[in-house]
Amino acid sequence: MEKIDFKKKYKQLYKPSAKEFSIVEVPKMKFVMIDGEGEPGSKVYSNALQWLYSVVYPIKFNAKKRLEKVFVVPPLQGLWWADDMGDFIKGNKEKWKWRMMIAVPDWVDNEMFEEGKAKASKKLGDMPSSFRMEYFEEGKSVQIMHIGPYSEEAPTIAKLHNEFIPQNDLLENGHHHEIYLNDPRRTVPEKLKTVLRQPVKNIDVST
Repeated sequence: MEKIDFKKKYKQLYKPSAKEFSIVEVPKMKFVMIDGEGEPGSKVYSNALQWLYSVVYPIKFNAKKRLEKVFVVPPLQGLWWADDMGDFIKGNKEKWKWRMMIAVPDWVDNEMFEEGKAKASKKLGDMPSSFRMEYFEEGKSVQIMHIGPYSEEAPTIAKLHNEFIPQNDLLENGHHHEIYLNDPRRTVPEKLKTVLRQPVKNIDVST
């Protein structure tokens, strides 16, 4: 029986060093995703996560039953930004925007996705309009492992943007990206592991 574990297949994406930044090439991958805004922990945010897991798990079970294919549900991922990035940097969370995502294998098709949505709708009601499955590709990115509470990420993020990126002749090329390797409901804040990632591009020195 075929089995896919994204954390093992893409070790370089899920297990970066916690001591230094690294540059990786992130391939195009398929995700179930949902958009929203407001602070994490809000009702809207919690509802978004509930939708993601309520669709992904039926897909997982159906794949095993019908296709004899197994995948380990990958960690939750999130893109974060604000219309005014000053609000993001200052922590004005009510103005934050986000896209929460869970990766799925390429062989998950629209029929499987629709079946997952139908099952989730019976429990959760009307589906949010932004809920979808599509490919996402970041390409060249800088990342590091953060160990500890989410509230203590700011110094590392500042160092990434203010030191590493300019010192290596790079520019930001997308939204701040986080991968949550632990369940915060079951892990003490001091032991939380979060991949902090920023897509980048090289500075065009030809102009």
